[in-house]
Amino acid sequence: MVHPARERAQFVLFATGVLLGLVAEQVVMFSVPLLIFQDTENISVLGISFALEWLPGLLAFPFAGLIADRDGGPRLFSRVNAGRATVLVLVLTVCATLPSATVPALMAGAVFMSLLMAPIRLSVEKAVLLLAKGEKVARTQSLVQNMELLAMAVGPALAVLGSAYIGKLWLLCVAAALCAVAALCWLPLPRGARQLNPGSVAKTVGELRLGWSLLIHNRPVVLLVSINFSINLAFATALSVNAAVVTDIFKAPESSFALLNTLVGVTGLLNLMLVPTLLKRFEVKALGVFGFVLLSTSLLGLASAPSFVLYTVAYVAALMGVAYFNVYNRTQRVKVIPSSHLGKVMGPFYLLNTLSYPIGGLLIAFLGNSLGPQLLVGILAVLLALYGLVVLPLTIRGFNSAIAALEQERLLADVQAG
Repeated sequence: MVHPARERAQFVLFATGVLLGLVAEQVVMFSVPLLIFQDTENISVLGISFALEWLPGLLAFPFAGLIADRDGGPRLFSRVNAGRATVLVLVLTVCATLPSATVPALMAGAVFMSLLMAPIRLSVEKAVLLLAKGEKVARTQSLVQNMELLAMAVGPALAVLGSAYIGKLWLLCVAAALCAVAALCWLPLPRGARQLNPGSVAKTVGELRLGWSLLIHNRPVVLLVSINFSINLAFATALSVNAAVVTDIFKAPESSFALLNTLVGVTGLLNLMLVPTLLKRFEVKALGVFGFVLLSTSLLGLASAPSFVLYTVAYVAALMGVAYFNVYNRTQRVKVIPSSHLGKVMGPFYLLNTLSYPIGGLLIAFLGNSLGPQLLVGILAVLLALYGLVVLPLTIRGFNSAIAALEQERLLADVQAG
């Protein structure tokens, strides 16, 4: 039994580490697209950069899942954040000493950051189950989601302030420092059982195969993956051209680009206080449905917005829709995946989800200039809404049935044990 004061301290360190790592990502997401677009002034290059950034993560996720299962979570989080800090310092050094190599260096850095993002995400998944049990899981998953939104307030604001005083390039040094502090925050957290002898290559391949098998044969999780993929494809397309739409189409200043995410983060602060109350009054599936409807509607708003103000409103609403849907997404999936194999299953899960990001980048690269980024986002938003109308009810019913069946198995096991 963990002492309440110690438990609170652990949650503070957990949340702080997650937040600082996410703020670092936001600072990088602010500086890198602007640096690339200012250097090339080409939307297609932004799309290609976005695709290259996410492709390595596709290969990393299944292996990161195995590592997270073997390591336990917090130890992996600290080591990988230290690695991210090192990568950012190296990229900054190249860009500062060889300005002509800025774009290639930024793209190469994005590749390594993508590889290192996979173990970060999966170590957080494992840590949630180490720190929270029962009804606390949903609240902890909500906490992670809201740290993402909070980072969108702090990150861009910090980036704009830093850009004004030290320049966009040197923001990479700020991001490196944040990653280093995030690594330190998780060092005192409890660590799961560690497999000191991971075994042979054949055993590793077998564990990878087991992860895919457990995913494929888990119908509600497969349906959830398909919805997440659709959401990410539509939203990734919008994200990949955000800098160009704001600064080129709407002719808004760079500070307006940061303002978008800052407003999302401020709304996230309100959400941080609101979600626990909502979870007491509404079922988590109701939040999921509301989030999906809000997201689909807001993406259509992004596509048709005639001004920066309306674009901003739609963008904030879309991110809030993602936040509410992810409370459902993150809460339900851990209920039907065996905790001992969570990393093995979540590796392929994240791989399939993340596949949408490079596809979105390639869509922009090949169709962004001809169709226009807003029209392309609108087409994907319509397809997303139609797909969700059919598949989301099936997903909810699938999870209800799977959770009920698992609960029945537990009751039978208790009766037999008694």
